[in-house]
Amino acid sequence: MDDAYFLYHSIGQYPGKAAALARIMADFAAVWGAADDAQWGWILSRRAAFVDRWRAILNAPEASVTTCENVTQGLSMLMTALPPAALKGKRVLVAADCFPSNHFLLTRLQDRLGFTLDTVPLRQGAAWVEDEDIRARWGADVGLALLTWVSSTTSHRIDLPALMAHGRQMGSIIGVDVTQGAGLLPFDVTEPAVDFTLSTSLKWMCGTPGAGILHVAPPLIARSAPELCGWFSQPDPFNWALDRFSYAPDIRRFDNGTPGCVAAIASLPALDWHAGQDGAAILAQNRRQTAAIIEAADALGLDLVTPRSEAARGGSVMLRLNRPAAEVVAALRADGIATDGRGPILRASPGIITSDAGVQALVEGLARHARG
Repeated sequence: MDDAYFLYHSIGQYPGKAAALARIMADFAAVWGAADDAQWGWILSRRAAFVDRWRAILNAPEASVTTCENVTQGLSMLMTALPPAALKGKRVLVAADCFPSNHFLLTRLQDRLGFTLDTVPLRQGAAWVEDEDIRARWGADVGLALLTWVSSTTSHRIDLPALMAHGRQMGSIIGVDVTQGAGLLPFDVTEPAVDFTLSTSLKWMCGTPGAGILHVAPPLIARSAPELCGWFSQPDPFNWALDRFSYAPDIRRFDNGTPGCVAAIASLPALDWHAGQDGAAILAQNRRQTAAIIEAADALGLDLVTPRSEAARGGSVMLRLNRPAAEVVAALRADGIATDGRGPILRASPGIITSDAGVQALVEGLARHARG
């Protein structure tokens, strides 16, 4: 059942995705394989179109978004570009329910960059880190805070405006990982104004692996000297004078060597598709379908580990089962229903191709398989 698809927290789908991806890859092959000099003009223009689509999604200023392979790489690019005084002797604040890959990186960077990583813990028995606990740990000695907009383990959504307001009072650099909300929930890097933003083109964006993005606000760009740099970091990439390197005045300084463009090109049809949709209608469908899953979980006596309030959650529903989630995922898969799990937690995320009949199939499948 293609319409019983609940994996938008992992890989998003949209109507005609396979055909659109095949077309753009065929175009790439034709251009790249031609014995002429047209390759780079075509490739770089598509990369620029990918960046422009992301700028529109984020309402980001011109020349403030660039590509990276993934969120972890983008975070590394940002952290190692900051002036030493921004981090040395200070704390970097992150919540325990952040994406683990980011935590792994920050743990490794703290000694070299001279900061102390401070991880706000979960309360005993809690599924997500409470906003008030983040605020309580967030003092004036926090040089940088990395906020996870929507958790990948619970779909809990932070109160970003309130946390941003507190962080501004503390004078911290503030970044936001929007991966689990971008493409479904509206996000604006200017309201409230964030210093940097990270995402991939997977999940609700429906793109491909390797198509990450890094947004940096212009004032922070001006303070940054990226450690990873190269010919594309310059105002003129074709300046090859070894004694005249200088950083570009905008986000291009976060570029380095010849950019990898294939993932951006492969994701461009998904971003083009998004640009033509009614975002409010997509969100309304998700809200109707997630409400139906939550109602069914209550009726089945399943433990909800996702906030009930729409304002406090993303687009997923996570359920704690009394048996390994992998067993239930396998049983649902055999029924033609696509979900996944982490330990005892089953994750279900309906999106644009998920039908109400697919939701009903999931509900019936949970009744058969989830209670043990």
